[in-house]
Amino acid sequence: MGTAREFAYGAAAGLLGDLLLGDPRRGHPVAAFGRAAAAVERVLWRDDRGRGALHTAVCVGGALALGSLAARCVRSSPAASVALTGAATWAVVGGTSLAREARTVERALGAGTAEGIEAARARLPHLCGRDPQALDADGIARAVVESVAENTSDAVVGALVWGAVAGVPGLLGFRAVNTLDAMVGHKSPRHLRYGWASARLDDVAGWPGARLTAVLAAIAGPDPRGAVRAWRADAAKHPSPNAGPVEASFAGALGVRLGGTLSYAGRVEHRPVLNGAGRAVTVADIDRAVRLSRRVGWLALGAGAAARLVGTRLVGKGSTS
Repeated sequence: MGTAREFAYGAAAGLLGDLLLGDPRRGHPVAAFGRAAAAVERVLWRDDRGRGALHTAVCVGGALALGSLAARCVRSSPAASVALTGAATWAVVGGTSLAREARTVERALGAGTAEGIEAARARLPHLCGRDPQALDADGIARAVVESVAENTSDAVVGALVWGAVAGVPGLLGFRAVNTLDAMVGHKSPRHLRYGWASARLDDVAGWPGARLTAVLAAIAGPDPRGAVRAWRADAAKHPSPNAGPVEASFAGALGVRLGGTLSYAGRVEHRPVLNGAGRAVTVADIDRAVRLSRRVGWLALGAGAAARLVGTRLVGKGSTS
């Protein structure tokens, strides 16, 4: 899996690559995985949990096997191991694309015109599955802040956590799980049973990253006490076991109020309010959320590298005792 130093250097290079280059416009590895997973679904699909579990096992197992094979090929070369970790990190994290999409919506809303709001509505589906036609400018801004918070965990911190645990296989495996959940884990009629295994595995894989994201948002945000208070009071009210802590901590850290009435493809949901003592989200809060997300991502790298170093030393001591 490479040494702790190789992981730290490689993951830092990957995050820097994401910051400077963003996602490739063509030939993205995650898109290639998505096409492969869709092909597997066409072969396996039945309205059955067992078939869905097999789909999950084939796709995630394939990603883990590919990561393990690649890591084994470079294990004798520290430089190659760093390069592979950097490439894998760059491929699976999406912090820059997340920030770019959020700020595109922010600029459209900042125009303060009807045309700007329509442009923001047209762009919002790139970030989340909300029905943009049901949202005004403040509602769009709130949806963006919530999406930035949740995707900080899904697109950055979760991958770094599993990279710290299992190296390149952990990075690729986590992204495979997260991508499958986005593809089949939602509760559409077609995937209600077939996507059950993918959704549950995503809950399990995302659990440590979501809690670390919430902790780091409290540390890096402008109101640490508010973040902890909102997390403790409101996270469990959220229907998602992982989005709850993240969104509540971001809400408290930024001093804003998240949650409330949402609309997905014509289906209205009334979610509990997170950090009810906070103020309503404004357009300016999008940039604040993006900057907090950036800080959380780099802190997660430091935490992952430190944990990998400690784990390596403990294993070394155990093997010599």
